[in-house]
Amino acid sequence: MKNVLVIYYSQSGQLESIARNIAKPLVDSDKINVVFHEIQLEKPFPFPWNKEAFFDAFPESFLQIPTELKPIPDEILKTKFDLILLHYQVWYLSPSIPINSFLQSSEAKTLFNNTPVITISGSRNMWVMAQEKIKVLLKNNNAKLKGNVALVDRVGNLISVITIVEWMFSGVKKKYLRIFPLPGVSEKDIVESSKFGEIIFKNLQNNNFDNLQTQLLENNAVKISSYLVKVDKTANKIFNKWSNIINNKKESRKTWLKIFNIYLWLAIWLISPIVYILHVFSYPFFINKIRREKAYYQGV
Repeated sequence: MKNVLVIYYSQSGQLESIARNIAKPLVDSDKINVVFHEIQLEKPFPFPWNKEAFFDAFPESFLQIPTELKPIPDEILKTKFDLILLHYQVWYLSPSIPINSFLQSSEAKTLFNNTPVITISGSRNMWVMAQEKIKVLLKNNNAKLKGNVALVDRVGNLISVITIVEWMFSGVKKKYLRIFPLPGVSEKDIVESSKFGEIIFKNLQNNNFDNLQTQLLENNAVKISSYLVKVDKTANKIFNKWSNIINNKKESRKTWLKIFNIYLWLAIWLISPIVYILHVFSYPFFINKIRREKAYYQGV
């Protein structure tokens, strides 16, 4: 009997749905014991979000400052797992505070030590640099990263900004104004994600994950947009400055968060379209670099 641990943190339920669909082929097998664990905080974040709380989470999210979590049950900590499926969301271009906090805990060091791990993200669209940060955290825990699946909202960048914000602030997944598409990862992609579970199941049974990522890629587990990679990298540099400024402004934090709010919307609606146009025109001159980056970010 093999033991598999499925870890996730989900406010809306989307990531839990992804976790359970991917794990379904493993759950259906009588040869595998699957344990689900939802990370829980001592002081939960609100859902739906309000504007103040949403922006107040920015500095700690980006700077990867951990918060207090509820303890993981002893029966999980005492079990030696053959594989861990780590599901995470992206908050402000970094792993969400709950996932980041967990990966910096002593409990994570115990669970992940010398253990194969597959990362699975459910995000709006920019996850590449968050995954790079996840890699560092996993390495610090002596984990063995064997695969990655990145599920995203497939609609355009600016449209997804509108639909995701409406969802986060209303708590209801619906077609905004009845004309916009549903926010988040599509139900079709969530249901079909069980195909990744089937691939994982076969590799687990064979005790060999060496070709796992190649097999996942053959089934469209990761798609790379060179434009979004560029935006992600650029925004990380800018967010680094903003987050440090706000984090150091203890007494005027709220004022600086309001200024950051204004900047963020200007960046999304004015700067990002300009970056896209420049990217399109410069693409032919950087084709080889883009191909190398795509190959790297699709791998583990």
